Amino acid sequence: MKKILIFGSIAVALILVLVWFGIKNSKSPIQYETEKPFKTNIVRKTVATGKVIPLEEAEIKPKVSGIIEKIYVEEGAKVKVGDLIATIRVVPNIQALNSAQGNVKNAQLRYNNTKILYDRSKKLFEKGVISRQEFETTELNFNSAKQDLNNAKNNLQIIKKGSAAGVGRTANTYVTAEISGTILEIPVRKGNQVIESNTFNAGTTIATIADMTKMIFEGKVDEAEVGKIKKGTVLEVSLGAIENKKYKAKLNFIAPKGTEENGAVQFKIKGDITLDDEYFVRAGYSANADIVLEKKDSVLSIKEALLQFDKKTEKPFVEVKTGDQEFEKRDVELGISDGINVEIISGITPDDEIKIWNKTSKKDDKKRDRRN
Repeated sequence: MKKILIFGSIAVALILVLVWFGIKNSKSPIQYETEKPFKTNIVRKTVATGKVIPLEEAEIKPKVSGIIEKIYVEEGAKVKVGDLIATIRVVPNIQALNSAQGNVKNAQLRYNNTKILYDRSKKLFEKGVISRQEFETTELNFNSAKQDLNNAKNNLQIIKKGSAAGVGRTANTYVTAEISGTILEIPVRKGNQVIESNTFNAGTTIATIADMTKMIFEGKVDEAEVGKIKKGTVLEVSLGAIENKKYKAKLNFIAPKGTEENGAVQFKIKGDITLDDEYFVRAGYSANADIVLEKKDSVLSIKEALLQFDKKTEKPFVEVKTGDQEFEKRDVELGISDGINVEIISGITPDDEIKIWNKTSKKDDKKRDRRN
């Protein structure tokens, strides 16, 4: 009798243990949490990378070749149109110099000869020996010889010094500012040899001048986004050198042709930046421009992480709570997204509780932490 009671107690205990394990295993090992839809503003934007550059920028180049004799300004200085930047000392070509000197001597001989004839003809004309016509012909030859001598001397002066005498700062050897603005760069120094700008050569840049009060953003956008932007769009420009500061810019140019970079086609864009007196914006600052592609205010939304996609149809759906840890599948129609929140056009109501399918319970998180 005692053995029967013992075995009976063991059997009952075993049955209770099995029942307990069955109840425990019947419950889901993961306790899912839920979130409700909410209303928010969604802005879909793209970012264009680029830099800030002056709207008006000019490279100052010499009109004659030679050697920099003196530089009168420094980088960062403000100049006006006509201000002297540098002077150039011309190094004459020996062959051209010899030729010019020979022309001066020939012109001088002709002038001396015509002067003698002119003086003689004048005396004879005053005495009535020769006619007026003959005297005027001699006078014309004399004046022509005098002009040829002056031209030959000026040519010799130009070859020696780069300009004729008496022209002042308009001489080719004087390099002056073509626009008003700030000197950005002077890539040459005193004693450097420079080449004039002509049809076959761009010439040596002596200085770069820009108007720093008028700046533009120049950047590039991907071909997938360029069709969604238009002229007049307001950009928010952030500069790498200035933290926690954004400048407004108005888009005024979209390139009609793209360029391929790293396998993607990029289109150049430009926008006028509105500056203020808080910071001095320097040319060449790296910048990013936020471009708003689409915006909706106070729309029904959920976090994009709550979405799931059907493996066959690839249509989006969510799981809506129907009871304690019980959920049903609901297909949803989506609107715009900013990468965090997504607009819900249809499929759920504001009162629905949506399953956070990719987040486990706190107990599981603690177990995982202990294992790690």
